[in-house]
Amino acid sequence: MKRLYLIRHAKAEDFLEDVCDFERELSKRGQKEIKTISSYLKLQEIKPDAFFSSCALYAQQTSIEIAKRVEYKGKITFFKELYKSSLKEFFGIITVLDDSCEKLIVVAHNPQLNELVNKLSKEHIKKLPKAGVVALSFDIDSWSEIDKSKAKLEFFIYPKQFRYYMPKHIRTTLPR
Repeated sequence: MKRLYLIRHAKAEDFLEDVCDFERELSKRGQKEIKTISSYLKLQEIKPDAFFSSCALYAQQTSIEIAKRVEYKGKITFFKELYKSSLKEFFGIITVLDDSCEKLIVVAHNPQLNELVNKLSKEHIKKLPKAGVVALSFDIDSWSEIDKSKAKLEFFIYPKQFRYYMPKHIRTTLPR
């Protein structure tokens, strides 16, 4: 059984004339979004064996904060191919992953993440919001089989779900 957690980067600062998209930083709202989803992931006891991220600065910052909050001790691997990549490039990265890895977190961008979720699962997601998380499970032994298998959607969360009501068991895990 393999589990793939696809996370769209959190909200970045607005575009400025002198800063390219790749170099934008997380906004304050993005930092709050990370706290919310990280609390949920930690509550669900998500312990990844590997952690991949896009090289865009705001994706790196998203990855580093989530890794810290879920107490991931390994190395985050950054791929430029996860920034505006094709599905073929995504699969090229994931399918060569060591099969001893059972749980993988990938932080990347739309529309690629949306396309990936809709290709891999039977569920259809119209738009993965910023800091949205899709958890997929695969009844496979090797990551090389991921593109030939249909995943089960374990959960789909995003920060705005918790805007008006946050269950006490999640609220109490948020850092002060």
